[in-house]
Amino acid sequence: MAIEKRPFGRTGHMSSAVIFGAAALGRVDQYTADKTLDLLLEYDVNHLDTAPAYGDAEIRMGPWMDKYRDSFFLATKTRARDYQSAKDSIQQSLDRLRVNTIDLLQLHALIHPDEWDLAMSDDGALRALIEAREAGQVRFIGVTGHGWNVAAMHRRSIAHFDFDSILMPYNWVTSHHVTYGKDFEETLKLCNEREIAVQTIKSLARGPWAAGISKRRATWYEPLEADEDIKTAVNFVLARPGIFLNSVGDVGLLPSLLRAASERIELPDPNVMEAHSQRTGLSSIFGI
Repeated sequence: MAIEKRPFGRTGHMSSAVIFGAAALGRVDQYTADKTLDLLLEYDVNHLDTAPAYGDAEIRMGPWMDKYRDSFFLATKTRARDYQSAKDSIQQSLDRLRVNTIDLLQLHALIHPDEWDLAMSDDGALRALIEAREAGQVRFIGVTGHGWNVAAMHRRSIAHFDFDSILMPYNWVTSHHVTYGKDFEETLKLCNEREIAVQTIKSLARGPWAAGISKRRATWYEPLEADEDIKTAVNFVLARPGIFLNSVGDVGLLPSLLRAASERIELPDPNVMEAHSQRTGLSSIFGI
């Protein structure tokens, strides 16, 4: 039942093709978090991705690190844009996660040009990440984001600094967007050439929650929920060699996603994907 391992860029780590997205732990108790850990161990998921912005996620993961630190490649983020705030954020994450070293520290949601200018400046957040790497608190540095401009912004980021990883959306809808589909492929090609790890999010996004509907899941968008639909979506992403799928932000959907990823992965026929899209009503979660 173990999920396939792939080289995580040039880091030297063989990460599970599914990376656990700890946004799912943001509003759960410790018991629920620990049951989630049991599931991750069952499928040999060995890469965790969290962030201070994910509610209590870092706090919930702290007890995991007490027992299993050596079993996981541990990633977190900072939304800070200036040097001192980023420095403080890194220390807070180390304390909450109960670790001395974070494997991957990422600039979180860096998609706005003004924020980018500040983060990359002499007194910006990137400087704090570099210093943390030099001090042994951080091993690798990445950048994340979502929205229609993120792939293009990531190219700007990796032209400025030699990031070890990026994170951006990828699913059937984003791959067919009039501008994003091309931007994604150009950024992916560049990352492959430079051995920069590529993480993807929103694999199970069905569309925005309809007005007035009861939000039965923890995700900010409406996710796919049927096992067949989850398997189709997971296959569409993981059939692409070298990229990673960061799991959905709802612990209730995690078993179906991990089960699908542990089975044989094949790229669905375009006709199957088109039928899947029509039947499930796939649409953009980022607007037009």
